[in-house]
Amino acid sequence: MTSTDQPAGPALTITSFGYSHQPGEIAPHAHLTLDLRAHFKDPHVDPAMREMTGRDQEVITAVLSTPGIPALIAATLAAARAFCSGPSAGPLHIAAGCVGGRHRSYVVASALGTLLADLDPAVVHLHVDRPVICLPKPQS
Repeated sequence: MTSTDQPAGPALTITSFGYSHQPGEIAPHAHLTLDLRAHFKDPHVDPAMREMTGRDQEVITAVLSTPGIPALIAATLAAARAFCSGPSAGPLHIAAGCVGGRHRSYVVASALGTLLADLDPAVVHLHVDRPVICLPKPQS
């Protein structure tokens, strides 16, 4: 490989994951990491959506209508395009994480993949098929 050759693999990888499925609850290595746990309502709290995933329209609608999510997606799109237009642009990795990787992170990563389709991203969902995480009940 010469210095002008591009490395093999996708120029953009978008990964959804669940922090509770990661060793030490550490995010995968990425240039941009979106931690969706604390700032955005979790569809998991609705018993009707708990067993669903980001593949289900009810979850997609709930996540994309959450205040702040559309703005976060727009800001991430702008950041991704800025990274990819840099003079030494190389592969870019974006990671979106929530507690279990089944709802918020899946929907956000999928939306980014669709909106950045011109960059032919590899969209990877690490934990969407893992068991539902049992969250502790709030203390009263």
